[in-house]
Amino acid sequence: MGKEVTPLAFSRADRARYRLKVRRCLDVFALMLDAFGFDTERPMTGLELELDLIDAEAEPAMRNAELLANLADPSFQTELGQFNLELNARPRLIEGNGLADYERDLAESLARADDRAGKLDAKILLIGILPTLTPAHAVLENLSANPRYRLLNEQIVAARGEDISLDIRGVERLQATTDSIAPEAAGAAVQCHLQVAPEDFAAYWNASQAIAAVQVALGANSPYLFGRQLWAETRIALFEQSTDTRPDELKAQGVRPRAWFGERWIASIFDLFEENVRYFPPLLPICDEEDPVEVLHAGSVPTLGELRLHNGTVYRWNRPVYDVMDGRPHLRVENRVLPSGPTVADMMANIAFYFGLVRTLAEEDRPIWSQLTFSAAEENFHTASRQGIGARVFWPRLGEVKATDLVLEWLLPKAYEGLDRYGVHGPLRDRLLGIIEQRCLTGRNGAVWQVETVQAEEGRGLDRPAALRAMLQRYVEHQRSNQPVHTWDPVTIA
Repeated sequence: MGKEVTPLAFSRADRARYRLKVRRCLDVFALMLDAFGFDTERPMTGLELELDLIDAEAEPAMRNAELLANLADPSFQTELGQFNLELNARPRLIEGNGLADYERDLAESLARADDRAGKLDAKILLIGILPTLTPAHAVLENLSANPRYRLLNEQIVAARGEDISLDIRGVERLQATTDSIAPEAAGAAVQCHLQVAPEDFAAYWNASQAIAAVQVALGANSPYLFGRQLWAETRIALFEQSTDTRPDELKAQGVRPRAWFGERWIASIFDLFEENVRYFPPLLPICDEEDPVEVLHAGSVPTLGELRLHNGTVYRWNRPVYDVMDGRPHLRVENRVLPSGPTVADMMANIAFYFGLVRTLAEEDRPIWSQLTFSAAEENFHTASRQGIGARVFWPRLGEVKATDLVLEWLLPKAYEGLDRYGVHGPLRDRLLGIIEQRCLTGRNGAVWQVETVQAEEGRGLDRPAALRAMLQRYVEHQRSNQPVHTWDPVTIA
């Protein structure tokens, strides 16, 4: 969805032409998987970080266009809301000190952006959901100026044919309706990209699906939306509902949602692209001039523009990616489970845990997905999103187990092993995975700290909005220290 588009209306002929073109791309992709040389020699990784802007009162600051103009840094881009930004780190290998290089680059980029934001009376915030956001902020007028966001909004709302409903039942309950996808901007994520060979893709995707629940349990950082305490990682429910193009009748018929965990383990990356084409009508039927068949027959690399654009409007929590860099095609798993924040150190620990664990599980002789049903993996995912670090999940041979016990006793050693296989420097590996270990031992992540702090502030007599603002002011100061969240002092009632 990074593709630039201009405002336009789509005709029935546009949609018919696009459908034919995207299927032509899919056929070419199948041929390429059988006989084409993908870039696999030294698999790269990548990171995308979404973040928010807040003002002096800890309210959303609608100033991303001004900040981007002042930064003049192409690694920063707009995101859906005017209070959102996205930071794209330079792709790299993680062997040696690659993870430390990521950490340093992210910290330096964020410090520079925070300094420029200060000149606009704003601050950079790393959090899964901005808790001071209200329905009055989440409106169409506050979408970023880039035309692709308005166009995407128009197509999702038109496909649904009615207002979008939010109904999230957690510790409290939120019921709301909206005439746009603007509430989606409340959520901010970290996306991890892992380049894999075509023959290995299914194993890495399946492994990523199997551990998504554990990732979200450990990293949960989104307990509040529109002033209500909901799920530990409410961002999951928010995204699934705010992008849903189905009215109730299509839900009852079993039509798949566009924000989707999936429904089966796969044997090839082709399975995912084929499902996306078969199940989901196009939202943005924009055709390129390229004929992928002619390009392939000429011995060149087709961009498969229509297939990639369509793939970008199906929001799998682990998304397949086809891309072309320096004239060579490659494949990536895009892991979209993790929330932003609380600190760069916390995010890098989450990322290291993912990269290490997924490699070990993908290379095991008896893979986890041969023992775990897909429906159990999906149930684990939503259970962990609701309950966070205290969640109990199902795991083969163990039955129902606390997520933290599963990590400490079984999965953390596999993450160490996976990082060793990548050649990650030992002390760096130990520091980052040590943060995961301490988070499990203390039972404290971003969601826990937020809830404890808000409850303490309410115990002092503040109402919910004031308590959220007070919590967020403390949060920002801790974030700037870059000390992991499990070390943050809890707020107690005096």
